[in-house]
Amino acid sequence: MGQTLAEKILSAKSGDEVGAGDIVIARVDLAFLQDTTGPLAVRQFHAAGFSCLASSLKAVAFLDHAAPSPNRELSNDHQLLRDFASKIGCRLSEVGDGVCHQVVAESLAKPGDLVIGADSHTVTAGGLGAFACGMGSTDVAVSFGLGKTWLRVPESIKVVISGSFPRGVYAKDLILYLIGQLGADGATYKALEFGGDALSTMTVPSRLTVANMVVEAGAKVGLFPSDDITRDYLISQGRGNDYCRLFPDDSANYEQRININLAELEPMVAKPHTVDNTASVKELKGTRVQQVVIGTCTNGRQEDLAMAARILAGRQRHPRTRLIIAPASRRVLLAALEAGYIRTLIEAGGIILPPGCGPCLGLHQGVLGNGENCLSTANRNFKGRMGNPEAFIYLASPATAAATAIKGEITDPRDL
Repeated sequence: MGQTLAEKILSAKSGDEVGAGDIVIARVDLAFLQDTTGPLAVRQFHAAGFSCLASSLKAVAFLDHAAPSPNRELSNDHQLLRDFASKIGCRLSEVGDGVCHQVVAESLAKPGDLVIGADSHTVTAGGLGAFACGMGSTDVAVSFGLGKTWLRVPESIKVVISGSFPRGVYAKDLILYLIGQLGADGATYKALEFGGDALSTMTVPSRLTVANMVVEAGAKVGLFPSDDITRDYLISQGRGNDYCRLFPDDSANYEQRININLAELEPMVAKPHTVDNTASVKELKGTRVQQVVIGTCTNGRQEDLAMAARILAGRQRHPRTRLIIAPASRRVLLAALEAGYIRTLIEAGGIILPPGCGPCLGLHQGVLGNGENCLSTANRNFKGRMGNPEAFIYLASPATAAATAIKGEITDPRDL
């Protein structure tokens, strides 16, 4: 019997041929924590009696969720993580370097890796062909000390994508459509594995967007094969040696197959207060919006900023709609500056934030007022996510976000 991508990677990391349902102890290639979950992981690391990192492990502490820190409590947490990284020798990603998931994709994860992080959107690295999943702070602390973790090998759902994206439709619309079809728990502890001829037209940044949001359908991991597009991306990041070709076997056993024809999709929105509460943009046309956010680990990459800049070029944001731009990393910000995208976005009335999570989790930099609507390119919209349970969050692509910023109401980007 052939193997799925999930089975192949976990077989390699456990040293045994495994299948769905098996319990494995697997070698971890990369483990990381961030500044909201990291302090607990540090305390658990010490409580478990560890004093040094596992020698086989690549480990990173990220200061990205509250970056720069908005209060002294979080500043003290940053001090704790800096001290921890210095003492045990793990890499530290400082304030302004970027969101953990973007930096992991740019410079750390590679195809076939087992990646765990104390953050649910660790799944993003699945866009590179890595088995990447979020875990609790204690699990990550133990992996820091042992270089291993335990997992149940997930059953896999095959998502076969065909056709090509129509005008105004992008990877964010694809994943919102899929989550709407599956429901918030429709893929609980499953591996969503993507295939089909349309993958040949999907860039790695687009794949990262899709992989980033599989957890919103409950999935343990979202996996793309490692192909020529993956190779070219790694070469562009100066990491060509990290490439290896990785595909599932043709005879692999899947629990379910889902077929999606991209040509049939249209711009999508997730309505408050759940990600699976989806609708087409045209159904919500005219909904007043007070704030637009373009960025975060879901859509803060260079091609996302380029997409927004193309729509906003020569135009202005609506006078009653704030436009916030949050590049996903320092590397993205520098590239967008060089390409002129940042100037275009500023001239359109946008506010540029430091690379990091920004308004996404509601700690600072864009907390909403009572009754306000925000259209964001982020990945979650539950009540209170952006800091105010009396506000409302809609999720959409950077193109829809840019069009909405211009009109001050939810707008189909194809209308511009």
